[in-house]
Amino acid sequence: MNEPVMNTELSAFIMFPKKFLWGAATSAAQIEGAWDEDGRGPSIWDTFASEPGNVRNDETPSISCDFYHHWKKDIALMQKIGLQAFRFSISWSRVLPEGKGEINTKGLDFYDNLVDELLKAGIQPFPTLFHWDLPKAIHDEGGWQNRGIAEWFAEYTGVVADRLGDRVSHWITFNEPQIFLGFGYSKGNHAPGQQLPESKVFRCAHHVNLAHGRAVQVLREKVGEKSQIGFTPFHQFALPENPKATQHIAAAKKASFDPHWTGDHETFFNSCWWSDPIFTGKYPRTLFEHVPEAEDFIEAKDMKVINQPLDFYGFNYYFGKTVRSADNEQGWEEVPPKPGEPTTAFNWPIHPEGLYWGPKWLYERYKLPLYVFENGMSSTDWIALDGKVHDTNRIDFLTRYLREFGRAGKAKVPIAGYFQWSLLDNYEWAEGYNERFGLIHVDFETQKRTLKESAHWYAEVIKTNGKSLK
Repeated sequence: MNEPVMNTELSAFIMFPKKFLWGAATSAAQIEGAWDEDGRGPSIWDTFASEPGNVRNDETPSISCDFYHHWKKDIALMQKIGLQAFRFSISWSRVLPEGKGEINTKGLDFYDNLVDELLKAGIQPFPTLFHWDLPKAIHDEGGWQNRGIAEWFAEYTGVVADRLGDRVSHWITFNEPQIFLGFGYSKGNHAPGQQLPESKVFRCAHHVNLAHGRAVQVLREKVGEKSQIGFTPFHQFALPENPKATQHIAAAKKASFDPHWTGDHETFFNSCWWSDPIFTGKYPRTLFEHVPEAEDFIEAKDMKVINQPLDFYGFNYYFGKTVRSADNEQGWEEVPPKPGEPTTAFNWPIHPEGLYWGPKWLYERYKLPLYVFENGMSSTDWIALDGKVHDTNRIDFLTRYLREFGRAGKAKVPIAGYFQWSLLDNYEWAEGYNERFGLIHVDFETQKRTLKESAHWYAEVIKTNGKSLK
């Protein structure tokens, strides 16, 4: 069996800055449950999951981890682990059941109390405004295809900022637009289950970018310089087949930011469709070559709205792809996986070196401090006869990835924080409850929580600021 790539000299390179933040991440739709309690309106994931055949075993997020009722106990567990920060998302339809208009005070109260309790526990709140759970009422009005959604999202952002802005120091606008659009609106295996033509998917993408820009404007107006603002795309970095060969390194860097057209939902995976317009005010030219209709739905003023200054670059990384230099039009080619290459329980490959190369290239391109907002693995976790969860594979996986991120810090990349995905075993979208990513095991029938061995290991990593990784 082939081993994941590991630099045997990494221990000499590990370095995390003194103010580095150690956290864990979640999302509302995956943990909160209470889908119709206290005035919350339905989201597209509530309706999508309720239709037979859309989700493995027809499982729904209606209860999930029931975080809505167990959040105080879960914060106590965060304290036990020693978390310094907690990334969570806000359910748009819990705050505005129709997506706009009337405010649900009880929904806002939930997040208000959550933020207070986190701060009381010494844990910094990192709210994400949108993590895939679009209000059904907004979807019924065209959702991301409707240009008006940018203003509806701005309205929602303002409502949240008015309530939480005096205490929240970091804001994230969107999580992984490539994934919720690529899977939900192109491939169709995620909510809302649509398979739109490319021109309509990119119309949605442009409206997401426009909504991001409007949200940043609203946050700047509401919280001024008191808070830092960023967003969180997904990255699948290309990795050099030979990390010591300059031609392969150059090819991997190019491939990581090359907005090549695949002709299917994976076209939208490349972060350049989102990061470049946000940070440079321009879309890749290939967009207009493949989607000439974009000239019609991108208005002259839009790019200025999208191109708002940000304070940090957050990204999610799980695995990459190996490439090498090639004598072809794009200058690189993908290297096929080796037979028996190790994978996680989700059948995802293991590429820790992406947390070295990726941050280096992101900083060179966008010049901002970097947060990893999601990184982790699904494993076949269960409670053993001794009452413990022995997830040694997760400890090994995270050690490899964190060593590489620390190596990026040693290379003068401004790494600011790391958030493990996920705090809790939760609802993994179309896979239902089949995949367990958590530091904390959840019995979904009894709601019993059990700290896994990885949680205790992570507590030591946090306590030593990464020195225990050596």
